[in-house]
Amino acid sequence: MTSTTRPAIAIPDGQEAAEQAVAGFVAELQQGWDANDAAIADRHLSADVAWGSPYGATVHDFDTLYAIHQRLKAAKAGGVSSRYEINRVLPVSSDVVVAHVARRTLDQNGQPLEPTGDTGGAFSEMAMYVLVRREGTWWLAAGQNTPIRPGGAA
Repeated sequence: MTSTTRPAIAIPDGQEAAEQAVAGFVAELQQGWDANDAAIADRHLSADVAWGSPYGATVHDFDTLYAIHQRLKAAKAGGVSSRYEINRVLPVSSDVVVAHVARRTLDQNGQPLEPTGDTGGAFSEMAMYVLVRREGTWWLAAGQNTPIRPGGAA
């Protein structure tokens, strides 16, 4: 198939609004991480959120995912300090955005840790998020986290 028969999915005039939506969502994730507070990080997850964990588990509702995030926050899983970085924002309609967002685990000097194959310690991850706007508010409809490993996503 040639590129002339393969459609581009992004809407051409939606990039700025999509970037603002993702930036707002990521700011809440960062605030929740910094405060070690799942209620802040999960503030805009939909009631029927579809979630894929870094290890292949799936969750299909807010209450279950929120309980998991509370437990992980209490255990300080993923490392003590992290920084979220927006990798890509793809507006597929005026009310749906797909985004890749990295969570980089930081060392004591605020520098990203090098990826390792260690599954028991602090790790960074790449997430794919699907945000959907309902009645003017952006909600996370779906997310999938994948650990960043040596030779993997950068």
